[in-house]
Amino acid sequence: MNRTVKKQTRATRHASKVSREPHEEEFDDLIDFEDDETPAADAPEDVVVIEADEPAVVEEDSLKIYLREIGRHKLLNGTEEIELGRAVRDGDAEARGRLIQANLRLVVSIAKRYNNRGLSFQDLIQEGGLGLIRAVEKFDPERGYKFSTYATWWIRQAITRALADKSRGIRVPVHVGESMSKLRKLVRTMVEEMGRKPTMDEIVVRSGLSREKVMLTIGAFRELLSLDSKLRDESDTLLADMIEDKSLPHPETVAEESLLSRHVNTLLSRLSSREQDIIKLRYGLDHESPKSLEELSQLLGVSRERVRQIECRALKKLRKDDQARNLMDNLN
Repeated sequence: MNRTVKKQTRATRHASKVSREPHEEEFDDLIDFEDDETPAADAPEDVVVIEADEPAVVEEDSLKIYLREIGRHKLLNGTEEIELGRAVRDGDAEARGRLIQANLRLVVSIAKRYNNRGLSFQDLIQEGGLGLIRAVEKFDPERGYKFSTYATWWIRQAITRALADKSRGIRVPVHVGESMSKLRKLVRTMVEEMGRKPTMDEIVVRSGLSREKVMLTIGAFRELLSLDSKLRDESDTLLADMIEDKSLPHPETVAEESLLSRHVNTLLSRLSSREQDIIKLRYGLDHESPKSLEELSQLLGVSRERVRQIECRALKKLRKDDQARNLMDNLN
């Protein structure tokens, strides 16, 4: 039966670029690779798996039940997050579960933003849940970040990576997929008959294929497996997990920016509303681009001189505040 073999990978190299001849030990992949019928590994217990091939009505009911269930877990305050984070760091499994359960609604909230982009809502929630688990494992409560801010980055990364994998997956031509399957079975048979791994020459003779085609087929097979290889036998971490997703900022950068934003807002709260608006717009706070005196004059309906006076007055207030002055020095 003709089949198209798919494998998600971040690699963009094509099998035709394989130039070096595989060593004998590289046939291990062909020998040890499990057939497609092998059951997939169970998902982590922390993630509720919703089968994608169930009828639509059942899917909808399952989702409603799941959303109702996670809504029963109360949200955590900052103190509780820190306490649980410390307990998780010390190996407390119960604390880990509580921190995950209390933030499952955050996963759903973020998953909604990526709906209808190629993955079902249930799949988005499941991928986001894996990101949440990663955030719980990596969270450092001593850094002063809110856990939700830190977890948001990991959840978004997990979801966007899954979406990217779906869109960038390599589709191997049918004839290449068939060659992989036949060659894999042949090498296994030869190992059983000979009691050892066959050489390249023996495979070429037995298969009836050209040396070049055997090399390209083995190279393509290894290419598709490479990023799904474990870093170590005892580790569950895949090589693909170690590739940096440069489309997203680092989680610590996101958390630090959030912490800084809270400090700035606290300091600006000591100014009048008009002063706050002018300082924010003048210096590009709240993700706005900095505006000139002329732009603020037109925007606020006052003269440029009036804008400058309000700005100077606001800065003078901030400079009199020790905490504000220290923050301004650090920013400079």
